[in-house]
Amino acid sequence: MSSHTGPVVVGYDGSPPGQAALQWAANEAERLHAPLRIVEAFEVVVYTRPSPGKVVPLAGLRSARERGLSALADGIRQQHPALQVETLLVEGGAAEALIEETEHARLLVLGSRGLGGWTGLIVGSVAVQVTTHALCPVVVIPPHLRPRAHEVPTVVVGVDGSKASGKAIDFAFDQAEALHAKVLAVHAWSSPFRTYEDDGRSMLQFDEDQVRESARVLVAEAVAGAAADHPDVEWDTRLDGGPPARAILRAAESAELVVVGFRGRGGFTGLLLGSVSQTVLHHAHCPTAIVR
Repeated sequence: MSSHTGPVVVGYDGSPPGQAALQWAANEAERLHAPLRIVEAFEVVVYTRPSPGKVVPLAGLRSARERGLSALADGIRQQHPALQVETLLVEGGAAEALIEETEHARLLVLGSRGLGGWTGLIVGSVAVQVTTHALCPVVVIPPHLRPRAHEVPTVVVGVDGSKASGKAIDFAFDQAEALHAKVLAVHAWSSPFRTYEDDGRSMLQFDEDQVRESARVLVAEAVAGAAADHPDVEWDTRLDGGPPARAILRAAESAELVVVGFRGRGGFTGLLLGSVSQTVLHHAHCPTAIVR
């Protein structure tokens, strides 16, 4: 499981999104008073010069990458003098390296697009593997992160009453407290609306007024625990009778962060690997956190 005392880990590859992820992770690590761990995957390949039989030594390539990573860390230390910065250059696949890091990480941060080991992060196998097996929350940074111009920042969280969304709610309130932000709990449904009993049974509701009231109660009950644990965090509810992705993206237009659970039910079922998560990750203009 994730560690509350572990480092903030960032996957870095030198691409512009990777650089944006590094800056976001450094700021987050400093805010959390946590170490920053910069991880770069180094695929073991053989490079040859134009002249046959001339091979560039692998040790030399690794040494060059290590020097570059060390220089990168020094630059971060200059920007954040109080921040403890660690580096790791891994020989092997990016997904395996990151998944292993999440065992003791507080948070894993990635850019939405990358080069080399991180190529095709959102739609490719690396993202599927990492987000499926990560043992800590994963935050994906969009390629063009825009500054927010508002007095009170907002953390948006998708809520459906499942245990998965409960973890997302806890994470959202923790982030909101640290950011001095408010939480906007978003719930969406398609008619008819499915409700769940404590024993696992479900039933369908067709009356629109009853549906909206059931949705309001569901969100209130789901948020109650986190709200009690964070009494200084203001929160509000947004109910939307429509596609979950659309509701989340509308709410996240001016948000600092949007948070979704790894699995859900009802309108949020299959949130990570289905169309909802892909739509949010591709179109959200703020960081997106995926919480197991």
